[in-house]
Amino acid sequence: MATSKKAAAAEKGLEDLFLDGLKDIYYAEKKILKTLPKMAKGADDEKVTAAFEKHRAETEGQVERLEEIFDLLGKPARGKTCPAIDGILEEGSEILEEYKGAPSLDAGLVGAAQAVEHYEIARYGTLIAWAKSLGKDDVVQLLNATLEEEKATDVALTTLGEQGVNDRAVAEAA
Repeated sequence: MATSKKAAAAEKGLEDLFLDGLKDIYYAEKKILKTLPKMAKGADDEKVTAAFEKHRAETEGQVERLEEIFDLLGKPARGKTCPAIDGILEEGSEILEEYKGAPSLDAGLVGAAQAVEHYEIARYGTLIAWAKSLGKDDVVQLLNATLEEEKATDVALTTLGEQGVNDRAVAEAA
């Protein structure tokens, strides 16, 4: 049994790893898409709500871009369960529940959203490197467009924290 597993693993190359990574991020984006409305609704600050709503619209476009990539590869757009994003989103849900009505809720939600962004930035960066190695230039362009959006969202979230959300959490708790 162990020998057949090793043989099967030996046949898997970067192309397989790349496809698994695409399935992983596709699952993650779809899961994020379901979570963002809850975070937007749970936020107290209008700017935080607006940031989550903007990111939801962007995420819809990112899902469409991933579906286009699957099409280019001649593969069905299917997700693969991603325990990493499940855990990160669970932490965000816990903040939403445990800090509801607390002065630090919005700061916690912004922090949770940044954890999501950092995961996505890491995943898209890796996928871009693999796509380049595989000579998939058309796919690189699509992935790069999403990576730039993720980086911009991370900067916007940092700005939200630095321009008031974090300070309000401290002031209101005092």
